[in-house]
Amino acid sequence: MSETERGADEASGRGISRRGAVAAMAAATAAGTALAGAGTAEAETRERPFQADPRPGGSARPNILIILGDDLGWADLGCYGSPEIRTPHLDGLARQGVRFTDAYSAAAVCSPTRFGLYTGRYPGRLRGGLEEPIARPDELHGIPRDHPTLASLLKGAGYATAMFGKWHCGYLPWYSPLKSGWDTFFGNLSGAVDYYSKITTEGRDLYEGETPVESLGYYTDTLADRAAAFVRERHDRPWLLNLNFTAPHWPWEGPGDRAVSREITSRVQAGDGQALWHQDGGSLATYRRMVEALDAGVGRVLRALRETGQERDTLVLFSSDNGGERWSYQWPLTGAKAGLNEGGIRVPNLLRWPARIRPRQVSGVPVITQDWTATILEITGVRPAASHPLDGRSIAPYLLRGARPPEHDLFWRTRTSRALRRGRWKYLRAPRAAGAAPADALYDLAADPREQADLARRRPDVLTALSARWEEINKDLLPYS
Repeated sequence: MSETERGADEASGRGISRRGAVAAMAAATAAGTALAGAGTAEAETRERPFQADPRPGGSARPNILIILGDDLGWADLGCYGSPEIRTPHLDGLARQGVRFTDAYSAAAVCSPTRFGLYTGRYPGRLRGGLEEPIARPDELHGIPRDHPTLASLLKGAGYATAMFGKWHCGYLPWYSPLKSGWDTFFGNLSGAVDYYSKITTEGRDLYEGETPVESLGYYTDTLADRAAAFVRERHDRPWLLNLNFTAPHWPWEGPGDRAVSREITSRVQAGDGQALWHQDGGSLATYRRMVEALDAGVGRVLRALRETGQERDTLVLFSSDNGGERWSYQWPLTGAKAGLNEGGIRVPNLLRWPARIRPRQVSGVPVITQDWTATILEITGVRPAASHPLDGRSIAPYLLRGARPPEHDLFWRTRTSRALRRGRWKYLRAPRAAGAAPADALYDLAADPREQADLARRRPDVLTALSARWEEINKDLLPYS
């Protein structure tokens, strides 16, 4: 990451306007340094390229806290350049650890990415992972209870396991977090609920374990409070906590928007199957409040870690399940949720482990959701199941010992598109405008993250190699019906 880019990141992290961030960029360029003489501790300590700290320290079995935003865009956080949204707690998490610039979700929509995280495998290895996303209860659509998951593997190694928030990997009576390795669950099974009533087109969707419950508080706050309470409990063994916010997924309801909630709920109960999509609502201001509420909730959980003395020995991973949607800020990426352009799959990704990872670092290593499954298992000393080999590659040696990161191809597919990244190169086939047939394209992401210069004709050798590799991976996965 250049000094100029760092200057823009630090500027936006303090909540100044987009115009102000651009001006800071220009000033940094002219001076040859990032916000030189800015006079704040934040500016004085620059983010630096990633460098491992090989010194031993901390617990060999850290706690694991994985926090997912829902439909959070790549640049919706201050530390990624958001010009308007203030996210001091997540920006702080970035300063205290590593900010990944080239991190990706396993898929372009909710369910399959969660399949990738929980199984460490391509979503297309399971029938439920073909759904984009899972829309309704079906016996075929979920993570089978006998399939190893991150939770079941860590639980088998002595970890306590809990999930608060969105599951979206199958419905009762066939599927639930309790059937897949989590000891504790409070949250929703579906892809979206009203933030206050918890209503969906299938009825109210909120469970304590597998028992329906009612809670009328603002869901983002409720989930954060439940997670913070779990952290503050007395623990006699390490734990895994998955905190899966629904924010900032539609419907567009910020804290206090009870009137909007009542309207949405009434429409759903009257049979309006599209009400939760909230196509006639929302605004940039509402979206900002939703993301800022998410940030505040993360702050409460991080404070619980600090006040209980668990901060040093807890690995915290923050990410999103896919790219942003209607109100997201994606610059400089193109595309959005459901598509395989960068805006649909590149996501914010922050990692903190004070005992073993230095603060204020930036990594440009391409990493995808299922890589984190493999990484966490290696860090905790837990072997993956031999019967279900992982598709993700661990970056633990890179993070902890400074080894070269794994050079592996990142693979995506949807019913209509395909993509593969190898180093700086990205192969993409996606639908084109005006009903034209999809065509293969090749982009150099290092030079062109906006995917505007198609180099397929200039580098047919690279295009051929990447498309052949995509086909090789795809042949081992379940076909779309």
